[in-house]
Amino acid sequence: MSVTNAARRWHDPAAAPRALFTLALLILLWPGLHLTEFRPQQLFDAQNREVMGRFLAGFWPPETSAEFLLLLGRATLETLAMATAGLALALALAIPLSLIASRALSISSLLGGTPSWVGRLLRYPVRVLLVVLRSIPEIVWALLFVRAVGLGPTAGVLAIAITYSGMLGKVYAEIYESVDPQPTRALLQSGSSRLAAFLYAVLPNAAQELTSYTLYRWECAVRASVIMGFVGAGGLGQMIDLSIRMFAGGEVVSILLTFLLLVLMADQISLLLRRRLA
Repeated sequence: MSVTNAARRWHDPAAAPRALFTLALLILLWPGLHLTEFRPQQLFDAQNREVMGRFLAGFWPPETSAEFLLLLGRATLETLAMATAGLALALALAIPLSLIASRALSISSLLGGTPSWVGRLLRYPVRVLLVVLRSIPEIVWALLFVRAVGLGPTAGVLAIAITYSGMLGKVYAEIYESVDPQPTRALLQSGSSRLAAFLYAVLPNAAQELTSYTLYRWECAVRASVIMGFVGAGGLGQMIDLSIRMFAGGEVVSILLTFLLLVLMADQISLLLRRRLA
């Protein structure tokens, strides 16, 4: 009897639904694997292993000549400047759009429980605009701006600014709405302005999450600026493109190691700021 009770105690009532859900996912995944011609066994073919080995051997040792390192340093600064300037412009557009799109400062919603039709009328087009901005990949914008302003980092800055403003605006609006509304409601009921309610009620509670996501997006902007270099936007991406075209594997490895250090630096900065804001 005790064994039966113990079995009942450890029985998971959600085991059957989870198993059915997993089985359904596998059934849906199988056609997708066939559609993409996913055949990992080809990686272990003897001929393919030999080709990959010769290809990877050409990437060693890394290029460390003084002339190349000077060019690499300049391209690294160009990439950082492109990502930082693009993100700064994105923030200038995303912050006001997020305040309009969010219901966190809606007086009718906080005090009456139901947002007014005027507020919904204002928020809906802004939310649609944020969808449009983030739905077009930054590399498409980069191709467009390269045609408009020519080769160079300017096209990358504008592409990052447009796409990331949509991403930041959407997530910022959701973060505002996820914080405790009680402090905001108390300030608004006492006659405070919406700006003051945002600065003293919403922002302090959301600062850590906002900082973490912003730094994550800056890290993504660094990666995006490298990708956009392949379409002529400058920076490390353009160097990688040129090195690959010249079959200079050592140069490619040096550039990739530099890019790895940039990502590690962004991660450490994010960790430090999260600890300070905790």
